Amino acid sequence: MTSLPPIRKIHFGITDRHQMFRLFDRHAQRPSRWQNDDSALYAGEWFEIARAEHDYMLEILPPLWMRGEMFAMREFLTGSITSVFYTLSVNDVTRYFHSYCDLSDPRSAYEMRDAIVERERWPVKAMTRDERIEHIWSATHDDYRGYAGADFRPEHRGKRTVIVYGKPGTSFQLLDHLTDAQISEKLPVHLRHLPLPEAA
Repeated sequence: MTSLPPIRKIHFGITDRHQMFRLFDRHAQRPSRWQNDDSALYAGEWFEIARAEHDYMLEILPPLWMRGEMFAMREFLTGSITSVFYTLSVNDVTRYFHSYCDLSDPRSAYEMRDAIVERERWPVKAMTRDERIEHIWSATHDDYRGYAGADFRPEHRGKRTVIVYGKPGTSFQLLDHLTDAQISEKLPVHLRHLPLPEAA
């Protein structure tokens, strides 16, 4: 039995329709697209949307299923991965979310729901390092991000990269290897000074 990817927030803030559609396939430039089982890239990803976008997606096609505060899209992204949309009460405020769940596990949509609510109920606004990395990847234009190629060591090829400006010049660096200073530079101003949860 293979372990499922971790549940992870990939964008901070409520997305508009353009952002939502862009985040639906934020791995579109990956090497060997569709030649491998890409389920692990998507399963577990989630972000917040507005009510208008939630309702728009509900009206596009009849859902695969509706269960209380959630519904699943009929069209699968890859393998058994599909979009699940939520209407959730978080601290007495109704909010809307999109996620990718692996429906081969009947518990996945419920575990995702619980993880979103738990994450969004944090008493202090904070971001983990992983959330900062994911937000940077989500917010970076395709021209300024990519995947490690022949210029990188063999063990790093295929990993995500982003452009970094500095001395001696501009270069692509591994996303997961960004320093704290580089991460801060790449985050929007309103997110740069949020504490890490451990310090919150």
